[in-house]
Amino acid sequence: MTVLHCAAHSAELLALAARLPRVPRTDLYGFLDAAHAAAAELPEPLATTLDAFNAHGNDNGYLLLRGLPVEEDDALPPTPDSTPAPVDRPLLNQEAMLAIVGRRLGLHTGYRELRSASVYHDVYPSPGAHHLSSETSTTLLEFHTEMAYHVRQPNYVMLACSRADHERKAATLVGSIRKALPLIPDDVRAHLFDRPVPCCVDVAFRGGARDPGAIADVKPLYGDPRDPFLGYDRELLVPRDPADVEAVAVLSKALDEVREGVRLVPGDVLIVDNFRTTHARTPFAPRWDGRDRWLHRVYIRTDRNGQLSGGERAGDVVDFVPRH
Repeated sequence: MTVLHCAAHSAELLALAARLPRVPRTDLYGFLDAAHAAAAELPEPLATTLDAFNAHGNDNGYLLLRGLPVEEDDALPPTPDSTPAPVDRPLLNQEAMLAIVGRRLGLHTGYRELRSASVYHDVYPSPGAHHLSSETSTTLLEFHTEMAYHVRQPNYVMLACSRADHERKAATLVGSIRKALPLIPDDVRAHLFDRPVPCCVDVAFRGGARDPGAIADVKPLYGDPRDPFLGYDRELLVPRDPADVEAVAVLSKALDEVREGVRLVPGDVLIVDNFRTTHARTPFAPRWDGRDRWLHRVYIRTDRNGQLSGGERAGDVVDFVPRH
């Protein structure tokens, strides 16, 4: 299953959301603990679908929950134009959904160098944003596996939509290695498997250096050769060996051929399997009128892929450790 329609469960979901603290950022640990208790009581179709996706994933590499509770547009605050969110901002319905659904999957995680170490991120267009930033709008945000260069890479990227872009043109593109693998010749698969490729890192993780170069190594394919994980970033991977350059190009083409576009609308929560996909976002035109596209983003780690060592809590903030 790729899309689960949830509108029939709105009343139950709103009742669960009502149990959560109304101002989540004053005690995020307590807020996410309350969300964990609520997650145990999710409606059965939603709980079963989430558990299956968490255990096995799917071929498309994402799960879209559609029709979740969201405020009417006039009841929402203006789309943010700065980050992080004010500590005293009251809970929004889509933030509540990210809390409850996310705790069914694993642990919400913040990254010390990213977004002032906040766990919840507002994603909105910003004038003059760096081309690698989620705040860019008028240019394509290229395919990337989120933080593929980070030892504590999130297992899931979750995006919740409170506002779509005005023209509803922005699409989140997802390329799944499970769909792309049959398009990659066996010799290319073998070459890329467990092969470290030099990788640069996003601006936030550069330690203030303008361009520290490729300070990490990322394996494009690793894990089970029959069902591998993916580490891919079109902007940041910098293969140097000619055979690596050619193999990464073949992988890149295969991912393009299988990509799917998801246009998020208010009430959507998109869960991206960050170990088996790469994702991107198509351009859109902001109007800077307080009603531009507004997503909420959280990163989830689970006990798979070595992302947890024991003792972690939902809401923890971790330091950058580059992959090598």
